Amino acid sequence: MTGVHHGFPNCLWRQLTDASIGKVGKESAAAKFASATPSGDFSIQDEKPYAELWMGTHPSLPSKDIETQRSLLNLVQDNEALMSSDITKRYGGKLPFLFKVLSIRKALSIQAHPNKKLAKQLHEKDPKNYPDDNHKPEMTIAITPFDGLCGFRPLAEISHFLATVPALRKLVGESAATEFKSTVEGSETSNDAETMEANKKALQSAFSALMNASKDLIGAAAKELVVSAERDGESFAGGGGPSNSGKELADLVVRLNGQFEGDIGLFVLFFLNYVKLQVGEAMFLKADDIHAYLSGDIMECMASSDNVIRAGFTPKFKDVSTLISTLTYSYAPISEQKMHPVDYPYVTLSSAAYSSNSSAILYDPPIEEFSVVKTDLKKKGAKATFEAIAGPSILICTSGEGTISVGPKTEEMKTGYVFFVGATAECVLESSGEDFTTFKAFCDLTGKEDAGNGKL
Repeated sequence: MTGVHHGFPNCLWRQLTDASIGKVGKESAAAKFASATPSGDFSIQDEKPYAELWMGTHPSLPSKDIETQRSLLNLVQDNEALMSSDITKRYGGKLPFLFKVLSIRKALSIQAHPNKKLAKQLHEKDPKNYPDDNHKPEMTIAITPFDGLCGFRPLAEISHFLATVPALRKLVGESAATEFKSTVEGSETSNDAETMEANKKALQSAFSALMNASKDLIGAAAKELVVSAERDGESFAGGGGPSNSGKELADLVVRLNGQFEGDIGLFVLFFLNYVKLQVGEAMFLKADDIHAYLSGDIMECMASSDNVIRAGFTPKFKDVSTLISTLTYSYAPISEQKMHPVDYPYVTLSSAAYSSNSSAILYDPPIEEFSVVKTDLKKKGAKATFEAIAGPSILICTSGEGTISVGPKTEEMKTGYVFFVGATAECVLESSGEDFTTFKAFCDLTGKEDAGNGKL
């Protein structure tokens, strides 16, 4: 059974419970990819939002083989060689990662994902809201321009906004704002362990004060904030900080208020990095990292979990106290969360691929569950031959068309087609045109996934 398992029908895409966050109709990459699946009965409705397409074995939405209709979970549990015995044993017969396409029109919730210890506790205590016991570090790769809030800003920027955004200062409170400034001033970038710990405690105190503000105070402060954003333009928030201009922040406040009027998230954004990713750029979020995706189409790969601790920009269950207590309060510019992909060394490009500047680049986060390779073949007949690895892979084509071959079996691969490739199988991609792009998520515990950053 090792080799290509072609066919993941429309059950791979999932519309979120709060479907309004998804892009509408054919604007949604998730919907376009789902509709391309051969033999599927899904068709895009022009006025309907579509948010996510899942690829993996997570019980909430396991993928299926298009020919047999067996779930991928059933396939890999029936034959452990598909994932390798080591991965099967380590991850309980389930794929270690969950691969997704997200198409975001409206802000996803302000959230974090629990670490393994906390995930187990939350699942035991509240399985309805925390459906599994796994952690959920995740990596985001933009396939259209993307923006989001990710991680705490440098402390000097937070101090600046506490001093220049009166509505924010009111919610945090004069005492907490003053204490924050007095603690961090002059030591915002210190590498001394004791100083950094004091800074984190001060950040936690100020952030907790904000998140625990009363509903009435938040509502009144939000109205004041939006009026200021609409009026002040470039001078909003003291002209902004080093990372974002006043106009950029003013526009962001107005935009988000239009989606979630009067929400606490309008103030959280002054604590978090506001990041924009261009196509191909990526970032990695550890478990316990706070974030909120705002717009764009992305490839997302994560440990196989659906646990989310939410606290804003959502009508769903919020668990503010858990979020406050679980965050690490690490602070850094967004440049430290952006990834730096490298050439993937375990692929051979044909002469047609080399001559057309084709590439295979590796996004390699500092965890063992997954890595991702993005392959761009830019000439008809260009080939990329991937060496066999001791673990499973899932591949999706995001543009163009070509073929995928494993052993004697060759399959057509068009935009939106998804394939599972078992362990120890060489895989060959060949382009049928000048724009054949695929993303391959994989797990290999033997070390090949460590080529980019020396994880071992």
